[in-house]
Amino acid sequence: MSRPPYIGLHVASGERRATAADIVASVQREIAGGGLPAGSRLPPVRALEKQLGLSKNTAQAAYDELVARGLVEAREREGVFVLAAARTDAPPPIAAPPLAAFVSPPLGPQEVPVRGMTMLSTVFIDPELLPTERIAECARSVLRERMPSLYDAQGYRPLREAIARRLTARGLEVEPDEIVVTTGSQQSLDIVARSLTTRRIAVESPVYGYAKLLFESLGHELIGLHLDPFHGIDLERWDRALARRPALAYLISSFQNPTGYSYTSAELRGVLELAERHGVAILEDDWGSDMLSDGEYRPMLRMLGGRRVLYVNNSFTKKLLPSLRVGFVAAAPELVPTLVAMKRLSTLGNAWLTEAVVAEFLDRGYYDTHLQALQRALDVRYAACLTALDELMPDGVRWTRPGGGPTLWLELPRSVDYAAIETHLARRGVHVSNASAAYVGEPHLHGFRIAYAYLPEDQMRAALTILGDGLRTLGR
Repeated sequence: MSRPPYIGLHVASGERRATAADIVASVQREIAGGGLPAGSRLPPVRALEKQLGLSKNTAQAAYDELVARGLVEAREREGVFVLAAARTDAPPPIAAPPLAAFVSPPLGPQEVPVRGMTMLSTVFIDPELLPTERIAECARSVLRERMPSLYDAQGYRPLREAIARRLTARGLEVEPDEIVVTTGSQQSLDIVARSLTTRRIAVESPVYGYAKLLFESLGHELIGLHLDPFHGIDLERWDRALARRPALAYLISSFQNPTGYSYTSAELRGVLELAERHGVAILEDDWGSDMLSDGEYRPMLRMLGGRRVLYVNNSFTKKLLPSLRVGFVAAAPELVPTLVAMKRLSTLGNAWLTEAVVAEFLDRGYYDTHLQALQRALDVRYAACLTALDELMPDGVRWTRPGGGPTLWLELPRSVDYAAIETHLARRGVHVSNASAAYVGEPHLHGFRIAYAYLPEDQMRAALTILGDGLRTLGR
């Protein structure tokens, strides 16, 4: 029986020689566009070899990939043929059960960079400063290994060992078995909050907004710990708040989010003493300490309070690549089984691949060289931001000088209507994050974050120029 003629195939590859990936992409595009209907016979391997000037192995690899994707089938002695798209018609419904009753969304839409919009308040670092190529190298290396069929619910062991070594070198004695790897710090906060026997948590006010919303969604009563980045912590006021005996105090002692404030040594000591007096456990969120340019680390609650202090870190998410979503929580050994169980109830276990890539990145020593380059770049941006604020802000505006972390806090005069300045900025392509949801009770600050780690100096200055002009106009 004669074979049907094959259909000519155009493979787009630009000026370079075509690859197997080019053939796959071209066939997939032609099928989707209707140019290769079901039953079409593709060119034989020898024809592709001659047409495109590539090896027989390359052409065969492309056809093998198309077979694996279910787009074509190889028939012995006949050739390679396009398959019909699989389709199963849904049967008519036999009943109409009601929609599930959900609560209103506790979050608005995700804030993502919009083309043409300057993100003045984001907590992220400029993607141009992130080591994407080296992460890709580590990913390729990991993918060449044999992937495990099972996952470790506590987290990839080599990554936990690498984290423990780094923390111990910083003076935070931690064993690998005391670490639970999580999907960023948010999952760490989630499993800790779910593990508490008493649903009452003390939080700084203002506080990291997603933590506040998470705790509230889990039914926790929140006790506000008044924080003013321009005057520090009123320990007597915190003493009265902690006397209400929350199960936990969630604290960001270095480069606090959203204000950028860092506790003084006296405040660290005072907070630890209050926690001991009132029987309040501490969960410390360390999201920014690796951004200090002088290579030193601030004293922290975990360092001064020992293993009883729960410690959360998401350095790999913020400083390597946000999409990796790798963080961890370090806890006393007797608390780890409950944390792992809560993690398993939520996700069973996290992806081995991303954890293995981060472990490879650490093992190669890339993380420290990346931090050095990142710190130098952020030093320049931080200094440029402060200079621009000094030159462009009108009287009555003030800001924190954190000396590290990715953001600082800008405080506006009370005479300025926040909604009006927010609208003014948006019309000129500048977005600021409204921090009103970050307070427990009435807001006592009147401002927003400035994201000097995200914006290059020229964009930062342009955005601050628009802000300064708007404040002068609206303040008249």
